[in-house]
Amino acid sequence: MVLLASPTQSYNHLTQINELYVFGDSLSDTGNVFQTTNGVYPPSPPYFQGRYSNGLVWVEYLGSKLGLSKEKNINLAYGGATTVSGIINGVPGTLAQVYTFTKVNQTINPNALYVIWSGANDYLSGAANPTSAIANLSNAVQSLLKAGAKKILVVNLPDLGKLPATSNNSNSSILTSVTNSHNLGLAKSIDLLNQKLVADTKIIQLDVHYLYQEAISQPEKFGLKNVTAACLYNLASCENPDKFLFWDGIHPTTAAHRILAEAALKALSE
Repeated sequence: MVLLASPTQSYNHLTQINELYVFGDSLSDTGNVFQTTNGVYPPSPPYFQGRYSNGLVWVEYLGSKLGLSKEKNINLAYGGATTVSGIINGVPGTLAQVYTFTKVNQTINPNALYVIWSGANDYLSGAANPTSAIANLSNAVQSLLKAGAKKILVVNLPDLGKLPATSNNSNSSILTSVTNSHNLGLAKSIDLLNQKLVADTKIIQLDVHYLYQEAISQPEKFGLKNVTAACLYNLASCENPDKFLFWDGIHPTTAAHRILAEAALKALSE
């Protein structure tokens, strides 16, 4: 659960973070697929400059909140990525992204924050058992730790059965169930890893599942009005995207990404 930081809580220790490295899928991709496809996908506009949203994504907002320049916010996430160590859908899986990074950089910056958010595409493409995805994410974390990472942020999944693209189809309840299994297994895996770490090393968990639940049940708390439908329809935007949780059938609006970034900052500060 992500709790609100008290007004007196200091973010001073976060100033030690001097770089941000991001691994994952379209929820974090800032243009890698766009570059790979020579600007064809995602179509921009209506998508924003290669993001799978109508504006900046959460890791960009987080980098700004941490005082990092764009050059210090290194994004290795690819839209369409699953958690695997190989290439699926023409893009490297999240474990492959990490393995490539740690192979090239056998000793990595201990003062950087490393972000891993992945798994949705495994289940949206039909995986029914979270065992492999959890193992892949655990291996990704361990690879970063072995290379010298001291601060890793691991993000769980929102309810995949309550996305605009899935909420009304026959797989909705199955996706909700596998999301819950994934999140429980991932939390257990990270807890076990945390128990083995030395004092100055930490894996932080960001509970996006809880955050989405809060936004859907109390939209006004987050300045939102529509938390069930996609703003984008037939490549045309709605009138007030900042009041929508979802940009398209799967991805959040940039307004929702801002909320995610704030939650991430608070999780890092606990």
